[in-house]
Amino acid sequence: MHDVSHTAFSHVIDFVFENKEEDYHEKIYSSVIDNSVIPTILAKYDYNYEDVLFDDTNWTLLEQPAPELCADRVDYTLRDMYVYENISLDEVNRFLQNLTVVEGKMYLQNIEMAEWFVETYYKEVIDFFLDPLNIYGYDMLAKTLKLSLEKNILNPNDFHGKDDEIINKIKSSEDKELLSFLSKLNPNVKVQEDRENYHLHLIKKLRMIDPSILKDGELKRVSELSERVKIMNNTAYKKAKKGMYVRILSN
Repeated sequence: MHDVSHTAFSHVIDFVFENKEEDYHEKIYSSVIDNSVIPTILAKYDYNYEDVLFDDTNWTLLEQPAPELCADRVDYTLRDMYVYENISLDEVNRFLQNLTVVEGKMYLQNIEMAEWFVETYYKEVIDFFLDPLNIYGYDMLAKTLKLSLEKNILNPNDFHGKDDEIINKIKSSEDKELLSFLSKLNPNVKVQEDRENYHLHLIKKLRMIDPSILKDGELKRVSELSERVKIMNNTAYKKAKKGMYVRILSN
């Protein structure tokens, strides 16, 4: 249920509504649940949906403040990197077997596994999220959706539907300006990082990871034990703070 309020196009909507915290889905979470069939379904099994879904103290593994591990960060990192074939299922299982829980919070048990996860996490939130082509796609799609709202071709409720339904609604409007925007989202787009001559500059939410390790009965941040992690964290921090500068070569 944690991500049930994500809209079509997921975090692109944060840029449409200029929501810098990138948490639009969290802001509408209670409304989405209240107006869904979920409360009725849970009531059939004698669960009060507000107690189950609106009280995160019940689910201490779900969310923890960065840079610690939590189920949400582990989930999207392992799932995405496995689907993109950056990691193997054997690596995923080794990582999960290395997890332990102390007082309702998630930790690792050795440095090597923590180093592996930090590297994998930054493949996701730095290498992929800040890839120039990804930044271009975010920007162009956000502009298209925002203009569609301004022209009253879309309304905010449409984002509770599916991606392709929204694209088809924009296309069926036959608005030339919007169709021109959509045409620039195609497989032949060429972009590159260029801090001097750029067309786009986008700074996304800062996502850092520095999990604690249970070592000799004590919890210690892996950056205190691993120079490699310290370097990865410094590199990721600098790149995320600067954002991505993108030059469009062809679209």
